[in-house]
Amino acid sequence: MMLRWIGGAGHMHINGTEYQLNQLHWHTPTEHTINGRRFNLELHLVHQSNDGKIAVVGIMYKIGRPDSLLSLMEPYFKALASTKDVEKSVGMIDPRDIKVGSRKYYRYVGSLTTPPCTQNVTWTIVNKVRTVSREQLYAIRDAVHDEAEANARPVQALNNRWLKLYRPDDQQNN
Repeated sequence: MMLRWIGGAGHMHINGTEYQLNQLHWHTPTEHTINGRRFNLELHLVHQSNDGKIAVVGIMYKIGRPDSLLSLMEPYFKALASTKDVEKSVGMIDPRDIKVGSRKYYRYVGSLTTPPCTQNVTWTIVNKVRTVSREQLYAIRDAVHDEAEANARPVQALNNRWLKLYRPDDQQNN
């Protein structure tokens, strides 16, 4: 299940390339780990540059307090769960409502996690793990209609890729 913005929803810059935010989607459980720990939910913010490069920002969640963006989305999840509609308009969603919570992040170059598993994707994984309520997690799963326990691929090996932790306050990362 994804939330798609028509015409983009802002942009970010990585190494001199501008990437437009086009869509977001969720995976349960997470497809990434921090220190070997897998969490309950992962949000992927998918960006694309004018020349077709892809960059994804991943935010992980554990069970706890409700997430504010998901609280806003819950009525739409419930509406999707009670219908077989493929698409549903949700009106205006401001991506600034997505709470990141940390300036520290991991970065590596990998692939998309869903077919066609496009290579050379720049991944940015936020270091801070956010919280989501159990009810919000269930609402997402119910809206997907797939009856599966998970919609995440297994954790992949690093396969000799560089994984770097960036800390903006650290002079060596400037």
